[in-house]
Amino acid sequence: MPKIKGKLEIEDFYKVIFEDEPISVDKKVFETVQKSFDFLKEFSKNKVIYGVNTGFGPMAQYKIKDSERIQLQYNLIRSHASGTGNPIPPKYVKAAMLARLNTLSLGNSGVHTSVISLMTELINKDIIPLIYEHGGVGASGDLVQLAHLALVLIGEGEVFYKGERKSTQEVFEAENLEPITVEIREGLGLINGTSVMTGIGVVNTIYTRRLLEWMIACSSAINEIVQAYDDHLSKNLNQTKRHLGQREIARAMRSHLKDSTLTRKREHHLYTDNNGVTVFEEKVQEYYSLRCVPQILGPILDTLNNVEATMIEEVNSANDNPIVNVEDQNVYHGGNFHGDYVSLEMDKLKIVVTKMTMLAERQLNYLMNSKLNDILPPFVNLGKLGLNFGMQGVQFTATSTTAENQMLSNPMYVHSIPNNNDNQDIVSMGTNAALITKKVIENGFEVMAIHLITIVQAIEYLKVQDKVSSKTKNMYDAIRMIVPPFEEDVVMYPYVNEVKNYIINHQNK
Repeated sequence: MPKIKGKLEIEDFYKVIFEDEPISVDKKVFETVQKSFDFLKEFSKNKVIYGVNTGFGPMAQYKIKDSERIQLQYNLIRSHASGTGNPIPPKYVKAAMLARLNTLSLGNSGVHTSVISLMTELINKDIIPLIYEHGGVGASGDLVQLAHLALVLIGEGEVFYKGERKSTQEVFEAENLEPITVEIREGLGLINGTSVMTGIGVVNTIYTRRLLEWMIACSSAINEIVQAYDDHLSKNLNQTKRHLGQREIARAMRSHLKDSTLTRKREHHLYTDNNGVTVFEEKVQEYYSLRCVPQILGPILDTLNNVEATMIEEVNSANDNPIVNVEDQNVYHGGNFHGDYVSLEMDKLKIVVTKMTMLAERQLNYLMNSKLNDILPPFVNLGKLGLNFGMQGVQFTATSTTAENQMLSNPMYVHSIPNNNDNQDIVSMGTNAALITKKVIENGFEVMAIHLITIVQAIEYLKVQDKVSSKTKNMYDAIRMIVPPFEEDVVMYPYVNEVKNYIINHQNK
C-alpha cells in the first residue's frame, strides 16, 4: 500500500492509478500539516499575507477584513470553477489528486488537516471530481482545474462515482463524508499549484513507456519478417555510440530476437566469396525504418526517462504560493506555481511520441508496399488481388492519425498569452501541453494497433509462426485472439479499436 509521507515515486502512481491500490497517510504528515496551519494562523495576525487577508491576483492590493477571510476562500473556489470542454478522464484526475495530496503533505501550504483526510478518502473510495479540459494557463498553476477539485472538497460541484456522474452532496451523504474545514488558506492552498498538469504528465509517461515497449516489439518482429541482417543491433556496433538509450533499445531488441530463426548473420551471406556477382538480388542493408531503430528509439527512451524524472521532482515539490516555512518562522512569496518545467517536458514527450508514431507508420508502409519488401502481396492482402483489399483501408487511418500527431507536436511552451489584467504576463500553458500530449499518445496507440494487425497478417502469409522468436510468437498469439486471419474483406474498425484497447491496457512481455 503506497503511503503519503512527502515523497512519491512513479511506482506509487502506478499502483494507485492502474491497480486501484488504496493509500495511507503517515501520522507525521498530519503533525507537519497541523504545525504549518497553526503557524500560518498565528503569523498572519497583523501582517499582510497574500491570499489570507488580501484579494487575489491583481486585486491583492485590497485588504480583506478578518470577518470576511473565510468567505474569501469560498469565493475564490466558486468563482474559479469555470472550466469548459470535455471532462478529463477519471484516471488522470485521480493522478492529479494524488499529486496535490502529496504536495500539501509537505507542510508548506498552511491548509487544515481535514484537507489531507478528505482527499485520502476520495482517492480510496474512487470518488473523482469532475474537472474540465479547458481553463488552465499553467500559472498560477492549474487554477481553474484545481478549483473544480476544491469545489468537491467543500461539498459542492460534481463527481464521478461508480461509473456515474453525480452531485457531490449526494455522494457525500451516501458515503458519510464531511466537507473540509475552511479557515485561513484552504481556497488558495488547494487551487494554486501544478498538480493537474503534473498528474496528467505522470500518466502520460506511464502510457508512453508502454507504447515504446510495443514499438520495440514491432520493430523486432518486422526485422524477423524480412530476415534482416542482425549486425545493426549488435552490442559491438551500438557500444560505439555513447547514448544509453540507443544501447538499451539495441539490447532489448537482441533479447526479443535471441531465439529467432529468421534473422541472418552478415558473415554467412555477404562476408563470403562473392566473386562474379555484379548485382546483388537482395538488399545489402535494410531501409532506415528497420536498420536505424536503436538510433531512432534511443533518444525517445532517454527523453522519456528525463521527463519522468522531472514529473516526479514536481510531484515532490511545494508548488503553490506563498510558501509557509515553519522552520524559518516565515512566509515567502514567489512563483512556485509556475508550470514551465511540466510544460516543456510535455512538449518534449509529445515530440518523441510523434516520432515513434512516424516510425510505426513507415514500418507499416514498408509492409504494405510489395515493391519495397519484395516478399508480401500489396497491402498484405491474403485474398484475391484486385477483388480484395487487405489492409489498404486502415493504412489511410494510420497515415491520417500520424499527420494529426505531427500537427499537434507544435509546442505549447512558447504560446504564452498574458491575462489576469497582465498580472500573469507570461504563463506556461502546462495543462494544455499535458492534455495535448495525452491526445498524441492515444493517437500513437491507434497507429500501433494497425501496425500490429498488419505484422500478424504478414506472419500469416509467410507461414513463419514457428520460425519467429518466442516473444514475437506470444505477440502474434495475443493479437490473433482478437483478430482472426482474414482473406475476405471485413469491417476493420472494431478490430482496430479492440487491439488498441488491448495494447493500452497490457504491457508487452
